[in-house]
Amino acid sequence: MLRAIAAALLLTAIVPAAWAGEKSLIEKKSAVSFDETIAQLEAALAARDIGVFSKIDHAAGAAGVGTTLRPTTLVIFGNPAIGSKLMIESQTIGIDLPLKALIYENEAGEVIFAHNDMSKIARRHGLSADHGVIARVSGALDAIGNAATAADGE
Repeated sequence: MLRAIAAALLLTAIVPAAWAGEKSLIEKKSAVSFDETIAQLEAALAARDIGVFSKIDHAAGAAGVGTTLRPTTLVIFGNPAIGSKLMIESQTIGIDLPLKALIYENEAGEVIFAHNDMSKIARRHGLSADHGVIARVSGALDAIGNAATAADGE
């Protein structure tokens, strides 16, 4: 018990106070169904020559072990030419690359598109949020999220 308390205190001392309670996800409510949100995401990525490396269907994984999970899919995507530029400046950013988007259905039945906030990722790896590549990636993620969640498919 004392070890657990000591470990928790040590962990809170390690996490910077400025990050405490800081939300690091950007979420957008989709105007279309779960499947259509994923299809529109894939179309938006393809239109920007951004490759999809993998899709992970968490609900299918849960079903495989006898558990029910609302629709939840992680899409992993990126452009190695851009990611490599960032890793040259801060190699540890590779832990957060390639980029990811989580499309999920919440308790209210709403479809949500979520991705990590690039300014938080940048800060985590010692880069400025106004770094040229970070700013471009942030803008692209915003546009991709808008396209994925739009009622008219972009």
